[in-house]
Amino acid sequence: MIRTTASALAYLVSGIVAGFVGLAWSVATIVGVGLLSVTLVGGPAFLGAAWVTRRIADVERRRAGWVLGTAIAAPYLPIEGATVRQRASAVATQPATWRDLAWLVALFPVGLAGGIAAIVVTVVDLAAVVAPAWAWAVPNPRAPFPMDPLMTTTPGRFGLTILGVLLLPVTAWFLRTAGLAQARTARVLLAPGAHRYLVEETTRLAQSRRRVVDAQAAELRRIERDLHDGAQARIVAAGMSMALAARKLPTGAAAASDVHLARRQLDDALTELRRLVRGIHPPILTDRGLHAAVAALAGDSPLAVEVRGEPDDRYPPAVESAAYFVIAEGLANAGKHADARTCVVTLTRTAGTVTVTLVDDGQGGADPSGSGLDGLRRRVEALDGQLTITSPPGGPTVLSAELPH
Repeated sequence: MIRTTASALAYLVSGIVAGFVGLAWSVATIVGVGLLSVTLVGGPAFLGAAWVTRRIADVERRRAGWVLGTAIAAPYLPIEGATVRQRASAVATQPATWRDLAWLVALFPVGLAGGIAAIVVTVVDLAAVVAPAWAWAVPNPRAPFPMDPLMTTTPGRFGLTILGVLLLPVTAWFLRTAGLAQARTARVLLAPGAHRYLVEETTRLAQSRRRVVDAQAAELRRIERDLHDGAQARIVAAGMSMALAARKLPTGAAAASDVHLARRQLDDALTELRRLVRGIHPPILTDRGLHAAVAALAGDSPLAVEVRGEPDDRYPPAVESAAYFVIAEGLANAGKHADARTCVVTLTRTAGTVTVTLVDDGQGGADPSGSGLDGLRRRVEALDGQLTITSPPGGPTVLSAELPH
């Protein structure tokens, strides 16, 4: 109890100084940044003022920890931006920036009132406890009852001591209650709020979803390898064994026909299996990357396809897979439904984003809500991407997918 009471007293008394500092800095910040905001140094001035404000607010969080038992957590989000303007905008859009300033303004009246009350209550109670040591030096013959006998007589002075001792628990309770109330008020403004919680939760969910998508992509690659190296190889081996067996069979029309039919069925199964493997995850995408896989698509397409982009760029497997199937579906639709003859595929990489764009010279009129395009949209949105389709009647059709990586 003594420790918590002393901590509360220290917190309340130091609040007087903190209140004056907070008010002075708040006024200087508001006036200074307001005047400089119309100049070229407005952005740097705002960032500098925000940095100092956050340092003062951090001191307040640690001060509140004297009473709360632990310092208040910082509510700030990482500041991103390549330019001063972007960084200033990132700081200004964080509610914590303005809540810090609000607390520094409110701290002056709150800290002044709490500090003065704490000093008065503590001094009065302690003075009563030690009244015999000093009350005799300040005689006051005109003191009203009951102060006259309490201050001017020895029994009265010891009575003040007894009264002060009895009031010590009350004084301690008042100091702890007042300090806790002020610290909790500080926590309301200085602790992380709903904004930071939502941002962190969104980030956590996005990371969790990306891990699930990556795991799914890895599983698809595993299935592709198993089919390619396992079932496909066994079918090829069965075909070779059948060819060798056919040479040892007696010649005859019926036997030759049966062998020919069996080999044709094996070839059809192998063709279907290869098509299935390419549909799950084309091996070239894993081995050589997105640009090479798109170039292979272009070579198999009946359209004249031009592929633009950096051949050596590699992206996360889930991003490459989604981009590949967007391009494959776009080329298939351009040749099947739009009667296009040429198509330009562009792969663009910017900071944190891969943009895939297909432009064909077809007749347009693509339905964005169709089953094929809707499936592509779901695949892209699973990676927090965005799919846009522009296809006016008469063309051209522009299919664009933005995929963060």
